[in-house]
Amino acid sequence: MTKFARNQWYVAAYGREVGRELLGRTVLNEPIAFYRTETDDTGAGGQVVALADRCVHRRFPLSASRLDGDRVVCGYHGFTYDTTGTCVYVPGQKRIPRTARVSSYPVVEQDSFIWVWIGDPALADATTIPRAPHLADSGKWTTVGGMEPIDGDYGLLVDNLMDLSHETYLHGGYIGTPEVAETPMTTEVDEGAGVVRVSRHMNDADCPPFYARSTGIEGRITRWQDIEYHAPCLYLLHSRIAPKGVLPNPDGSDPNAFHVEITYAITPSTDSHVYDFWAVSRDFGLGDEEMSAFLHDFNREVVMQDVNALNLLQKTLDTEPAGYQELSINIDTGGLAARRILARLAAEGGQPAAAPAAPPVPAAR
Repeated sequence: MTKFARNQWYVAAYGREVGRELLGRTVLNEPIAFYRTETDDTGAGGQVVALADRCVHRRFPLSASRLDGDRVVCGYHGFTYDTTGTCVYVPGQKRIPRTARVSSYPVVEQDSFIWVWIGDPALADATTIPRAPHLADSGKWTTVGGMEPIDGDYGLLVDNLMDLSHETYLHGGYIGTPEVAETPMTTEVDEGAGVVRVSRHMNDADCPPFYARSTGIEGRITRWQDIEYHAPCLYLLHSRIAPKGVLPNPDGSDPNAFHVEITYAITPSTDSHVYDFWAVSRDFGLGDEEMSAFLHDFNREVVMQDVNALNLLQKTLDTEPAGYQELSINIDTGGLAARRILARLAAEGGQPAAAPAAPPVPAAR
């Protein structure tokens, strides 16, 4: 079982999911209720609030309750909480017990995600949240996405995403071609920042249906995959697709290629469940709704192939005898580095590292 690093930021929702209805999510085994404050005539408000999703009285879920203005009214006995989690009303008496409060969690809305901090609130530093600016840049990128729960250890999803050679076999006919598994990769590890980079550049590859239908390229392609994993939660895959032989210009500009940013937020829900937030951003066909629908539905099929495989894998691992041995090879280098960083973060209490500077998304990837 992959241990949790608590003093870290995790994605709990897309910003579009959190509104004036209470939303319940469990992050690192902690149930949390999310909502937005009211917006006044000046446009102020609309801030995201995250409170422990259990009333102090009889543990009724606050996410199954209701809002009265910016206060949460428990749907069982009416205990009422403000945005800080302080109880401001109890039924049948004027005196409010000193311990009548629920935990509130630091929360940040950034790059279309709602990030929540589960650990020591005094250590919550929003500047350490890794960036995915393409998710919020509708002028240069069009994004589709979703979220799928997986019934497995979240480390299995990290392994899955760090080794894309599985595309050839699990996702054949969608995004996988023989070249993905056959092409050597390079791995760079920044232990201090908790970042793993894995690159695979294919200069003569089949064009899988995912890209053939969206870009219109016929024939063989140049296909680059550059992964950045920011432990423990954010995964970025910079994909570059172009006709075979078409490379970026010497100055780094890349007008004759198509660029796709694949984003995953990998959030442990419980010891045996993980939230798989996924998004596909493209810098072409920005206003093409038919293309957006295709990329959404097609990529969700790919995600569900992973979901089904990891659900099956977890069931299989649950039946393995204690002390079973894995075999790792070259393609596992990035995944093993990610495992090592996650183990260190958990052992150290998950102390956050300073976030690496976020350069603009490079056009030539």
